[in-house]
Amino acid sequence: MMQDARGSVAVPETGEPPLCPLRAALATRPCVEHYDDFCRVALSLFRFIGAAYATGASDCWEAAYRFADEAPDIADSPLLVARVAALVRILRSGRPCELCFMPPSCKRLSKDEAQLMRLLAVARSKQAGELETIVCQLVGSGNEIATTRAVTALALC
Repeated sequence: MMQDARGSVAVPETGEPPLCPLRAALATRPCVEHYDDFCRVALSLFRFIGAAYATGASDCWEAAYRFADEAPDIADSPLLVARVAALVRILRSGRPCELCFMPPSCKRLSKDEAQLMRLLAVARSKQAGELETIVCQLVGSGNEIATTRAVTALALC
């Protein structure tokens, strides 16, 4: 890196200006495309259910059930919605602040969604030791057992 004539801005030696901090942050954020179809369906359900809790609108619940019904390769869509809702309820009860969910059509993940997707991916890969570690990071003490059971049940849907 070299400094420009003013000596205040670092310019890469390639001559390209550095990325804007916002673009750099967005470039490193997880994206929906990094996950399999099941995880993407679950993410959409997390978002619909999160919107239902945030707004109190029953339409969000209906959208979650309709989305699950229309998703390919889902054998029991009401059970899937129920398991996602159970996990959201458990996570909401043990947190000092609300979970942050993006709109259902968004390709980027919030920090909370990225943690949920990581949690679900590890549960689906059946790595018990890693699952316990991630659960402890996500919920802290008190809800580990319930969270582990809920995410394991969701992963088996």
